[in-house]
Amino acid sequence: MSTEPRSPEPRNTRPRSTEPTGTAPTRRRRHRGSRRGGFQPRAIIAVAVAWLFLWDRISWGNVVNGLIIGLVVTTVFPLPSIEFAGYPRPLRVAHLIFRFFTDLVVASVQVTRLAFSTKHPRNAVIEVPLRSRSDFYLTITAELNALVPGSVVLDARRSTSTLFLHLLDVDRPGAIEEGRAHVYRVEERVVRALGSDEEIADLERRKLEQEAS
Repeated sequence: MSTEPRSPEPRNTRPRSTEPTGTAPTRRRRHRGSRRGGFQPRAIIAVAVAWLFLWDRISWGNVVNGLIIGLVVTTVFPLPSIEFAGYPRPLRVAHLIFRFFTDLVVASVQVTRLAFSTKHPRNAVIEVPLRSRSDFYLTITAELNALVPGSVVLDARRSTSTLFLHLLDVDRPGAIEEGRAHVYRVEERVVRALGSDEEIADLERRKLEQEAS
């Protein structure tokens, strides 16, 4: 029997890669300011609908032109990616819509009365940092406030979830605070109607912190 020692087998000393080659980690890191690319049908339809509102009648020409404009706008200026983790709650959505139309009627009466009065109203621009940190809720809250007569959204700052609004007729005491509180009420209805349980709980936490400060 041979007693000659065996030579050790060569080992592969090349370090094994712990991540696959490519850009998978980069793809997973989607931050708030990332841009979507490619075909965006919902954004195109939204731009087309907005285009139709600019005309006094709906025609096939306006529809086609709106779709073409929507395609060009979303291609040249791709919209930022908006994450939505919630789900619609039918009763709360109905309450949101009902309160919106109620605010619309009440504000229309107030603006009409102001238009026929002789006093010169004092206006103001207010800053309202929202409690939620979602671009989706920021957009809906801004739209619901902008559609009500007497308030105009001048700017929406995504980095801090802040709205800047122009308010009409703030002569009466507490009018500015009431305008700010109205924005918060609209935001709360939106989150409660469309948000997830975690988002609603986070909104409640921020609300309590704001009231305590």
